[in-house]
Amino acid sequence: MSRTTNRRGTMALAIRAAATALLMGIAADTAAAQAKMPEGKDKAADKGKMGAEMGMMGAEHGKTAGSAEYTLVVKGLWTPERHPKDYPSGSAHFSGIIGATHANGFMLFKEGMKPTPGLERLSEMGAHSPLDAELKAAVAAGKAGAVFESGALKDFRDSIVVTVKVDEKHPLLSFVAMIAPSPDWFTGVMAVDLMKDGHWMASRTLDLYAYDSGGDEGTTYRAADVDNDPKKPTTRAPSTFFGAMGAEVPVARVTITRR
Repeated sequence: MSRTTNRRGTMALAIRAAATALLMGIAADTAAAQAKMPEGKDKAADKGKMGAEMGMMGAEHGKTAGSAEYTLVVKGLWTPERHPKDYPSGSAHFSGIIGATHANGFMLFKEGMKPTPGLERLSEMGAHSPLDAELKAAVAAGKAGAVFESGALKDFRDSIVVTVKVDEKHPLLSFVAMIAPSPDWFTGVMAVDLMKDGHWMASRTLDLYAYDSGGDEGTTYRAADVDNDPKKPTTRAPSTFFGAMGAEVPVARVTITRR
C-alpha cells in the first residue's frame, strides 16, 4: 500500500470525526436553547388545566356537603321540683318523639294553627298514627325529607336518642311528643334550621316547652276526655302547670349534634 493511500485514509477519518463532533455540539446547543425558551402552548395549557382542577377541588372542599347526619338527644326536665302543681308522680312520661326533616313552608305545628288529626291524636293518646301517615305524605310531596321517631321516655334519668339525616333541600327539622298524662298537651320543636351561611352547624341546644294542641277541652292532667268540636288553635299549655313566677319553665331540652 502506498503512502498516498494511507494519507487519504487518515484524512478521511479525521474529517469524519470532526463532523461527528460538530453535530454533537449543535445538538447540545439546541437542547440548551430549548430549555431556556418559554413553555409551549400545549405544555402551558396542561399546567393551566391542572391548576384549574386543583382550584375546583379546593372550592368543592369549601362547599357544604349535600347532606349531614345529626344525633338528637332529648332530656326530660319535667319534674315535681320544677313543676310542682299537681305533678302526676308515678305516671309522668313522654310518648316517643315523631317528626321529620323538611323545607320552608312545612309546619308540623304552630301556635294559632288548628291541629291536624295526626297531631291531635298524638297529643291526646301518644299514638304516632295517623301523624306518621301525614308526614309520609309530606315526604311524597317533596315538602319533607325523612321521617324519624323513637320509643317513649318513661324514666327521666334516661334520654331519647335519635339519628337524623338532613340535606340541602330539607335542612330544617321538627318533632313532637305527648306530655302524659294530659288532656292534649305536648312538647316539641318547630323548624329548627341546621344550616347557617351555607354550612352545616356543629350543634344546637334548645329548651322545649309545653303546648295545648286544641283538640280537647281539658285543663288539668287527669281531666275527663271532652273533645273540642270544632278544634281550637294550638296555644301554650296552662302556665299554672308549666310556669313559675310569671315565666315559662321548659319540660325538656334537646341537643342536636353533627355526627
